[in-house]
Amino acid sequence: MFETIIENEISATAFLVCTLASLLLGVVIALGYMFRSQYSKSFVVTLALLPAIVQMVIMMVNGNIGVGVAVAGAFSLVRFRSVPGNAREIGSVFLSMAIGLATGMGFIWVAAIFTAIMVVFTVFYTVVGFGRAKSAEREVKITIPENIDYTNLFDDVFKEYTSFSELVKVRTVNMGSLFQLVYRVRLRDVNKTKEFLDTLRCRNGNLDIVCSLPAYGKEEL
Repeated sequence: MFETIIENEISATAFLVCTLASLLLGVVIALGYMFRSQYSKSFVVTLALLPAIVQMVIMMVNGNIGVGVAVAGAFSLVRFRSVPGNAREIGSVFLSMAIGLATGMGFIWVAAIFTAIMVVFTVFYTVVGFGRAKSAEREVKITIPENIDYTNLFDDVFKEYTSFSELVKVRTVNMGSLFQLVYRVRLRDVNKTKEFLDTLRCRNGNLDIVCSLPAYGKEEL
């Protein structure tokens, strides 16, 4: 049913069609990952570009077993024998290896076109802000007395002021006499942040409340 568009040799049309398809599917994968997930811009942009980079490597191998073994060894060295970097750095290393493989096999025109395409899309994703976390997302830390059941304590408040809320961590503080609840929320209106906090203060007995931008982990692949 499905047939490859690549015959014995890689034509310019086949190369461009495969690359554009990889970029399109990469965006779809990135958007799916972003849905109700905590993410960083660097990781999402790299996720959108990675299918095209891998596609480039596969096209260069093109059934050559020797080249395939060499590529597998080189990529394992990059991932496990180098100092860990963020997602964009690792993606750039993979891109450089793909281009080096292309030029090493004599596909100079393929390497030049692919480099131009990847650089243009990298700059485009960065300029348009693709993958940037929503500005209304906040991390809210609420301190409550240990004798209060926190299960549904703030549900109605979150329903009124946020479009999404999730309890991500609970820990005891002050030698177990208090609970600290950590929520990830998305505010409906950032201009009502003070009103939102004032409402929470009425529920937790005016104990400490911290509202800040979410802290993401290290951007790794």
